Amino acid sequence: MTVFRMLFVCTGNVYRSPIAERLLPVHLGSAADGFRIGSAGTMARPGEPLNPRSEAVIEELGGRTSGFTTRRLSAELIGSADVVLGLAREHREAAVQLRPTALRRCFTLEEFVRLTGGRPVVGEPRDAVAGAAAARGRAVLGALDSDDIEDPDGRTFAELRDCAARIDRALRHVAAALTSGQDLLLSG
Repeated sequence: MTVFRMLFVCTGNVYRSPIAERLLPVHLGSAADGFRIGSAGTMARPGEPLNPRSEAVIEELGGRTSGFTTRRLSAELIGSADVVLGLAREHREAAVQLRPTALRRCFTLEEFVRLTGGRPVVGEPRDAVAGAAAARGRAVLGALDSDDIEDPDGRTFAELRDCAARIDRALRHVAAALTSGQDLLLSG
């Protein structure tokens, strides 16, 4: 299997996307070696270290925090990713605006979970992305607001924890959808 490249996107690359970037490997387990996971923000100030509050919730949930710096979303980052998962619809839309040819590889995190059903892929992770893109046209649309994971900036630490827990639940399904191991859903 070739390396599968993932990009999580939020606004500042301070809370939501770094949390997703650093927690997905926890759920991928031994399969994580086949993935390159990164994050970026539509309005990020490049080169900033991990926010201490994000660091705390990532560590609480078993993720690693070393070596992180913020990045601004760019057409190059989108072009090099096999899938782009925005934490809200505005992030998916920003990615598509920067790189229109990436439309079939851009989803919100919650949309990707819904479209894949969290089922393990038959084949490569790229097949799961293609399946989700194909399902997009056939899927019954739920409440679109449910696709947005609210920005915890300026909120209490408890609200940040709740945000991280929501991201973490979705990542369990993403890990199962991108690997052949349904046991990933059952292990956490």
